[in-house]
Amino acid sequence: MSLNLTLTPSERLQRRLRGEPVDRPPNFDIMMQFAAHYVGKPLSAYYQDYHVLVDANLAVREAFSLDIVQAISDPYREAADWGAAIEFPPDSIPLGETPLLADPDTLARLKTPDPATGRRMSDRLEAVRRFREEVGGDVPIMGWVEGALAEAADLRGVSNLLTDVYDRPDWVNELLERCTEVAIDFARAQIAAGADIIGLGDAIASQVSPRMYEKYALPYEQRIFAAVHEAGALARLHICGNTTKLLPMMARCGADIIDIEWMVDMRAAHEAFGPNIAVCGNFDPLAVMLRGAPDEVRAATTACMAAGGPTAISAAGCEIPDGTPHANLLAQAEALRELVR
Repeated sequence: MSLNLTLTPSERLQRRLRGEPVDRPPNFDIMMQFAAHYVGKPLSAYYQDYHVLVDANLAVREAFSLDIVQAISDPYREAADWGAAIEFPPDSIPLGETPLLADPDTLARLKTPDPATGRRMSDRLEAVRRFREEVGGDVPIMGWVEGALAEAADLRGVSNLLTDVYDRPDWVNELLERCTEVAIDFARAQIAAGADIIGLGDAIASQVSPRMYEKYALPYEQRIFAAVHEAGALARLHICGNTTKLLPMMARCGADIIDIEWMVDMRAAHEAFGPNIAVCGNFDPLAVMLRGAPDEVRAATTACMAAGGPTAISAAGCEIPDGTPHANLLAQAEALRELVR
């Protein structure tokens, strides 16, 4: 079915989520390191200066026909404002090597951060505000929060937290409650600043059993997404890794869009999520986008959209790798223009 008009990215997304015809499926590639280097800036500047993040996102959106701008950067926004020591090498990813909650008793003394005054959270709010000034209404603006379980892992350390689940479950629940409160406050602040979508990263969730996910991740994702919807925005879930075993429970999280990695079957995800959740993904960002040829990218893009159903959104299985050939990103955009539903 052809659509004889050109939609704005916001119109394209809204129609796609309803399963209506679009001029092409939306492109929601996540770009961070690639975006920073595309505009010739070091990663430390991208992570710490919202001007760089916004300029980089606007540049790659224009160059590669993306349908979103994103305030996502790294998982340590909230952790830094809780008081965690985060290092920023000049041109590498941030490092949080010493858990803030190395001693569990520290939790009772921690002051809950305020998104409006926390240095790193407020920087993200400024990014969202500037996005709103630049492209608001025409291009979806995505804010970001860490899921409660992911944030707990950032504050406590992954190994410590997984041990705590057995040794001090009540303490874990208290930590997750506090992380959820911060995530909700941060999400609401970003929506008030102009975010249309709130992405939630819960990376550690793919490393736990379905039973642990259902107890320690899912209820908190549901509460955060309920608050996102109440504030008037869409919700997007992103869990790195192989989430095949979690798909039926992820379908209950309350997200409008769920990202899946390349190792998850796109058709199986679509079937598990049903018609009211858009599956986003999911070709291999390394083997296909970074190392493949343009023809491989076109074929993978087309296959993913065919498997993902009428609401599917295009993206690599995770962040676009730094150094990805521009021809491959253009091939993805070309393939989407050839797909009219």
